[in-house]
Amino acid sequence: MKKLLGILIILTVSINTLSAQEKLVDRIIATVGNAQILQSDLELEYTQFLAQGNKPDDKIKCYILQQLLTQKLLAQQAVIDSVEVSESEVDDQLNFRIRNMVQRAGGKERLEEFLNRSILQHKEEMRPAVAEQLKGNKMQGQIVSKIDVTPEEVKRYFNSLDADSLPYFNTEIEYAQLVIDPVLTKEEKDQFRKKAEGYRQQVLNGSDFGTIARLYSEDGSAPYGGELGFNTRENWVKEFSANAFRLKKGEISPVFETQFGFHFLQVLERRGEEVNVRHVLVKKQATFESLNRAKAKIDSVADLIRNNKLTFNQAASIYSDDQNTKYAGGVVSNMEDRSTLIPMDQLDDVEVFNAIDPLKVGEISKPIVYTDKRLGEKSYRIYYLRSRIPPHKANMEQDFAKIKEAARQDKINRTLSEWFESRRETTYIDINPEFLSCEELKIWTKPTKELAGK
Repeated sequence: MKKLLGILIILTVSINTLSAQEKLVDRIIATVGNAQILQSDLELEYTQFLAQGNKPDDKIKCYILQQLLTQKLLAQQAVIDSVEVSESEVDDQLNFRIRNMVQRAGGKERLEEFLNRSILQHKEEMRPAVAEQLKGNKMQGQIVSKIDVTPEEVKRYFNSLDADSLPYFNTEIEYAQLVIDPVLTKEEKDQFRKKAEGYRQQVLNGSDFGTIARLYSEDGSAPYGGELGFNTRENWVKEFSANAFRLKKGEISPVFETQFGFHFLQVLERRGEEVNVRHVLVKKQATFESLNRAKAKIDSVADLIRNNKLTFNQAASIYSDDQNTKYAGGVVSNMEDRSTLIPMDQLDDVEVFNAIDPLKVGEISKPIVYTDKRLGEKSYRIYYLRSRIPPHKANMEQDFAKIKEAARQDKINRTLSEWFESRRETTYIDINPEFLSCEELKIWTKPTKELAGK
């Protein structure tokens, strides 16, 4: 509660400050080419910084101004290169930011109270800056999109590193998994369908849809009254899209089933090929009987592997219910670099660590019940240890993929630095003297001085 009050106080002070500056002292604090950065632009970004729960820190304004200068350079190049962003991209980013602010403030009403304006009004005030940021990000992506490194460049990068400062890698493993999800019978599903039907009936009887969603929905949108924001047909699973795009504004769907559970929804607004809906979700939970059936199935599959009737990869491709690994023979990839080598200390699921740690290379684990930490869903799993690399200092033989990625990132950083340096040297840049003491901004003042002397 104290933390929440602190965030709200920060928001209040920041918004009041911003409002005063907008009315009294809004001014140009920097010029980049033909674009200007206003004091209110800086204060709006600072408000977003505080709204994320950060403590007040005037020094961060130097960093924010640097980001705004960078953004202006990228945005101007984006205009030259005809780089565009769609309204739906802007809306998605705005909705993401507003959801975070609502969550931290403790609800829409409280956020609007402390903003002293409606959320819709605040979104529209943020829209130009967000659109420019997205355009700048897309431009930056184009600048580095084709960058890759050759094996010779990787070797040169590695040889340039100080031998004493080479990273030390802990134990890494390659492993595969086979997942069997519990399957509910129609009778077992009915208890969840009836629960969703009951909530829908409350809405039809006059209860507020948003209140029912906040109280009972098991989806991440529950704190926002079930609202999902504008989306196209492709953004949802087909059953959800079929209902969302079939109804007129204000209509409420019947209860329907998707892979996530039982839903009903209401259309809030349509806009071309996009629709904004709110919904209530009742998740299907594994029953004792369905878990027993899953256990029997995974036991039989494990027997096929142990009796050499199938390899683990073949069994995973045929029987696994995990769509992320099924078509790779069950092999799990590192989400950061898509490498199949996983550091053991990054196995943050205790069940997975305890199942894999005792295994020797080539062994499979006993079946375990796994609970998804994000979704709360249960499944049965077995694991296969493909390889284990002991702790070691980085070397080209064992760590080529990691070193290649580090070399590529180094090349990206150098390319961006060179791009910005060339643009700074040929672009008129003027910064209010009040900010020239900022360490982050010193490199931005050099081109201005050089241009002034010419």
